[in-house]
Amino acid sequence: MSKYITTPIYYVNGEAHIGHAYTTFIADSMARYEKLKGEDTYFLTGTDEHGQKIEESAQKNFKPTQEFADEISAGFKNLWDDFGISYDKFIRTTDEDHKKGVQKAFEAIYNKGDIYKDFYEGHYCVSCETFFTEMQLVDGEFCPDCGRSTNVIKEESYFFRLSKYEDALLKHYTDNPDFIMPRSRANEVINFVKGGLRDLSVTRTSFTWGVKMPESIKDDKHVMYVWLDALLNYVTALGYGTTEENMSYWPASVQFVGKDILRFHAIYWPAFLMSLDLPLPKHIGAHGWWTRDGEKMSKSKGNVVSTREVADAYGVENLRYFMLREVPFGQDGDFSQRAFIDRINSELSNDLGNLLNRIIGMSGKYSDFEIDSSDVLKYHKKELDAMNIVLD
Repeated sequence: MSKYITTPIYYVNGEAHIGHAYTTFIADSMARYEKLKGEDTYFLTGTDEHGQKIEESAQKNFKPTQEFADEISAGFKNLWDDFGISYDKFIRTTDEDHKKGVQKAFEAIYNKGDIYKDFYEGHYCVSCETFFTEMQLVDGEFCPDCGRSTNVIKEESYFFRLSKYEDALLKHYTDNPDFIMPRSRANEVINFVKGGLRDLSVTRTSFTWGVKMPESIKDDKHVMYVWLDALLNYVTALGYGTTEENMSYWPASVQFVGKDILRFHAIYWPAFLMSLDLPLPKHIGAHGWWTRDGEKMSKSKGNVVSTREVADAYGVENLRYFMLREVPFGQDGDFSQRAFIDRINSELSNDLGNLLNRIIGMSGKYSDFEIDSSDVLKYHKKELDAMNIVLD
């Protein structure tokens, strides 16, 4: 049976940091494990390059938006290549095949009656590319996710009938208790859905940097909302809407995300798939945040750990080992140089180094320093006999 493993696609408003590396290391390790078992495995990662935030970041850097996106996306891809990440495809939402697939999906959802035009008025966070109700805001103004001020906007929009899929989503969570991993994360999603789902704005008119509407709808002033565009990458990467060449890998075995974007992947994404009559992924795996001195890393706080600098100083495999070993999946972890060094010294240098020296010693004693899997039981029995242990 084939396996399909994905990371989220990373937003190109800044360079890759330790949080991006963590998600990628998790997915890469699982993909490598499945491939070692001989499973037909497809591993996807990439970059999310549309939306108002990207357009504004490019303007602040005095660069054309596509040029800015090209540079940041290349930074991610080059870093993963330098780290030996074993992806099968690196997708960009500015890829022509992706845009065609998104337009195909929008058209299918629209023709099903799940998209309609109306006006939206509400609080919008540019940084998170998300609308919030007044009940969700902090102190009536601030984004509950990033803490930045929101803007009140009113504009014409196309809406996805998210409310239509409320009962179907709750049934899926009940019927598939391992859909959201770890299970402790499922309760917050279920409670959010039980609180009632509002239809979702899926287009914008206040900026132009996004996927255009399908020609059949003929509404050029709208571009697609970044989350609809971005989430569809998981199927457009397999050829949805164009070649269909790798759609046999769908549904995904596990889609890894940070806990801050779990709602989009565990609510919006399954609803889109239901509308498209596509099967849902088997698992959504939500990991915790990496903090520094107890605070979430952010560029504004100046506490972001540079993935490249740590890897250059200590080695990428040491970094990979530390991040996967230090924190149980789903929990938050605090990054400190002392913890990093202690873990590498005690477990890799001492424990693994001691094991390696013992193996070298035994190979010299029993096999003239040649090690393979043939006759391994015979050599193991000699060692046990020497210790007066009977092998059944």
